[in-house]
Amino acid sequence: MTRRAAVLVASTRAAAGTYEDRTGPVVAEWLRARGFEVAGPVVVADAAIADALAELLAEHPDLILTTGGTGVSPDDRTPEATRKLLDLELPGIAEEVRRRGAAITPTAILSRAVAGVAGRTLVMNLPGSTGGVRDGLAVLDDVLDHLLDQITGGDHPGH
Repeated sequence: MTRRAAVLVASTRAAAGTYEDRTGPVVAEWLRARGFEVAGPVVVADAAIADALAELLAEHPDLILTTGGTGVSPDDRTPEATRKLLDLELPGIAEEVRRRGAAITPTAILSRAVAGVAGRTLVMNLPGSTGGVRDGLAVLDDVLDHLLDQITGGDHPGH
């Protein structure tokens, strides 16, 4: 069975066409390489992130990855929008992304990204930089299959 994923980019400049988003395509390519059927990347202004995230979640994909809107600028509200939809948080994932990123750039610790489960969908915020996206995908690469199996009621390997 093919797993479905959606990619959502929060970038007011990219949504307005004044800046080319480079993160969404990186995420979509990574997902396709792992056999996912991918919707997006969908690019929205920061102010529209909550509605766009809720719309994607209503389609019940296995995974939604967002990029952007995780910092401390006044428009950055992706974590708040995500948290409202989660049934449970997975703080270790976001902590590990920050830890790995901080080894490369100190500003990685400013990310407020969250990860968690909404229904049977894994939702994870990634930073709005290509380097931050790659750090996040590397963390996810180590646990994604197991995590998605667990969310849908799969047993632990070896049980």
